[in-house]
Amino acid sequence: MRFIGNKSNLLESIKRVIDENCNDGSRVFCDIFSGTGSVSRYFKPYYKIISNDILYFSHILTAATVENNGVPAFEKLKEAGIDDPFTYLESTDTNDHQGFVTEEYSPLGSAGRMYLTVENARRIDFIRTTVEKWKNNGLVTMGEYKYLIASLIEGIPYVSNITGTYGAYLKKWDKRAYKHIELIKLGVFDNNEDNICYNEDATKLIKKIKGDILYIDPPYNERQYLPNYHLLETVAKYDSPALTGVTGVRPYTNEKSEFCQKKSVKNAFDTIISNANFKHIIISYSNDGLLTEEQIIDILKSHCIPESVKLYKIPYSRYKSKIQGDDKPTHFEYIFYAQKKCTVDEKSMSQNIASKKADADVSFHNFRLDDKASNTTSGIDKKSFVKSPMNYIGGKYKLLPQLSRLFPKDINTFVDLFAGGFNVAVNVKANKTLCNDMNYKVVDMVRFFSYADINAVLKRIDEKINEYKLSKENEEGYKAFREYYNKTGNPIDLFTLSCFSFNYQFRFNNNMEFNNPFGRNRSQFSETTRKNLIVFIEALKEKNIEFFSRDFREISLDALGQNDFIYCDPPYLIATGSYNDGNRGFHDWGIVEEQALYDYLDRANALGIKFALSNVLSHKGVENTMLYNWARKYNIHSIKSNYSNCNYHLKDKTTETVEVLITNY
Repeated sequence: MRFIGNKSNLLESIKRVIDENCNDGSRVFCDIFSGTGSVSRYFKPYYKIISNDILYFSHILTAATVENNGVPAFEKLKEAGIDDPFTYLESTDTNDHQGFVTEEYSPLGSAGRMYLTVENARRIDFIRTTVEKWKNNGLVTMGEYKYLIASLIEGIPYVSNITGTYGAYLKKWDKRAYKHIELIKLGVFDNNEDNICYNEDATKLIKKIKGDILYIDPPYNERQYLPNYHLLETVAKYDSPALTGVTGVRPYTNEKSEFCQKKSVKNAFDTIISNANFKHIIISYSNDGLLTEEQIIDILKSHCIPESVKLYKIPYSRYKSKIQGDDKPTHFEYIFYAQKKCTVDEKSMSQNIASKKADADVSFHNFRLDDKASNTTSGIDKKSFVKSPMNYIGGKYKLLPQLSRLFPKDINTFVDLFAGGFNVAVNVKANKTLCNDMNYKVVDMVRFFSYADINAVLKRIDEKINEYKLSKENEEGYKAFREYYNKTGNPIDLFTLSCFSFNYQFRFNNNMEFNNPFGRNRSQFSETTRKNLIVFIEALKEKNIEFFSRDFREISLDALGQNDFIYCDPPYLIATGSYNDGNRGFHDWGIVEEQALYDYLDRANALGIKFALSNVLSHKGVENTMLYNWARKYNIHSIKSNYSNCNYHLKDKTTETVEVLITNY
């Protein structure tokens, strides 16, 4: 739906701000100005959702897909002989049906308004009166009622004779208006939570709710929302209001937002922040808004920990945080972050803020290390390791028997700096594991698996395979599913999509849209993959894991000590891979990045932190002399199929790939 201020294009940026600042086990997310519900739906797989909007049609849209944890079954309607309410509502004859929408928003009425054709207006009236009758007669639950009304509201913009909002209608019929209105069947994600959707004034609701993350996306300017969407509000309420003016606006004096008025917006903001019983506060705003960034920061600092306040500026034309190029944008979307003051003494909190910021980066503890590493692989079998269900370029599953024998024992906190397919992270035993990778799509997917219900995951996979008829031969079904995923971003769907993609790979374009081609005659969601996925999810649930998606240089070393262990499996400088070309939505890996990693590990070594680096010294006749010159001050272990532990000498030239593990212990 076209909606003023819709945040669909900003979702990934919001997610990254939350990932950066809210890694503390937060479970309850509140979207207090939900609009069309795009933010609530996006974060539903990760949190229990509380949503709210003062507009009733917005409440209906969100409730249908957030309060509901599945597409309604309409059991009582089926018992009454209506097997498919959508077909019934769309196909029943309405030639003689006339109601409020027909009389007020079509040319058939006395006002002659041209929002809708007579045919579509009559259909809308029929749908609303019928669904209302079903509710009153107990044939649909409230969840089913809201789902049907939301499906209608979603369909109306596709046949409306407007330019974008309902502030005015066109004087000539747009070709879009001649289409027959269709109900939009909405997808619903089950997060196994009791999600709640309110329809209240945010400044009043904030005093009655609590949670972990509060997302605030208020109106930015003096343009009230209800006059721009009055027709949808009337269809949702179906309350036959007294309309005024040429455009037929419904009364809204009592529903004006304080955030749209210069005289009241600052006080309204202060009310929300001061009464927020949430630890983390995220605000979306615009540099064209009624409040300046300085005013918002002042309000946040007055009620939050001052040192925690952050501002992210994102150009309108580049919502995905790819601020590159020579042009200098003048219009920005702001994302503010702040941590609310706790009930403890403010001075004590200020003294501890430095350690809290460090904990937000990496949370580690000390442990006792046994330096005696085993010199034998007896008892180590590849079958004893958990295999990641992802086929990731450079995955280390086959090398785990060799690598694990060289890793320290009794690890308390294990840092997998380039987690990739998570084969190493899921198998290393540690009191705590930190997984980091720049590909936040995959990281988000694995994070979701770490707490998701296995049966719910498998059910979703099977449903999508059946819905899109995915197979090793159906390329059109694959492409349709790929398009669906790129619009919705569901983490389970990403995994399902990869199972039918070329070589089972995860590949994205620069807009972070999945673009791997179809894996014809090879790729599928096999029983082996199903078993690997189940074992992988079970293994994740047994571990204490924190997930990050950052440049490795942003993972702090400050909290690490001599008993912690960092494993690095970066892109290889002299090897080629689709993740290493700079054309997949990520930076390329070159000499600058290679040297930065060496410097990072040198700093770790100076702090007494143990590390191991997987890499190649030669590949197809090309030698990485840069790596060898740096690594010779440490221990270089050869990794081969018939494992032997020895130092590698540069004079041993070969045209084959020479894989090594470099350790500082």
